[in-house]
Amino acid sequence: MKREIKFRAYSSHNHKMYPVSNIEWDTDGRIWVTADDGKNGIELIDEEAHLTQYTGLKDKNGREIYEGDIVRTGKDNIGDPELMIGQVIMREGSWLIENEKMQEAIELFSEITSREVIGNIFENPELLEAQHE
Repeated sequence: MKREIKFRAYSSHNHKMYPVSNIEWDTDGRIWVTADDGKNGIELIDEEAHLTQYTGLKDKNGREIYEGDIVRTGKDNIGDPELMIGQVIMREGSWLIENEKMQEAIELFSEITSREVIGNIFENPELLEAQHE
């Protein structure tokens, strides 16, 4: 099975998330990202471009899940309570949903939970403050 490898970038200058079409490094080690703004494309440089990688999974609504997304998890059974809200991270080669405040992490690829993207760490950091039910 072939996994699609793609990125998106948050522009700290424009305060917006963009799909990425190209990533390059110059001889000084700076990163240059070409992002799709729906018009001609824009160039983001180094600290301005916060890259996030696609995990290869979609949430229960069909939305692609990226590193840095804030995800609400719940059991697949109807009526079961919410399990956790956390940020998608990569740790030691595994995608995790981590709630640092609660010191909890679960595997993103777990089949026993449903996942729903509710925001991302750049545009909605306040979502991580939500309490565990």
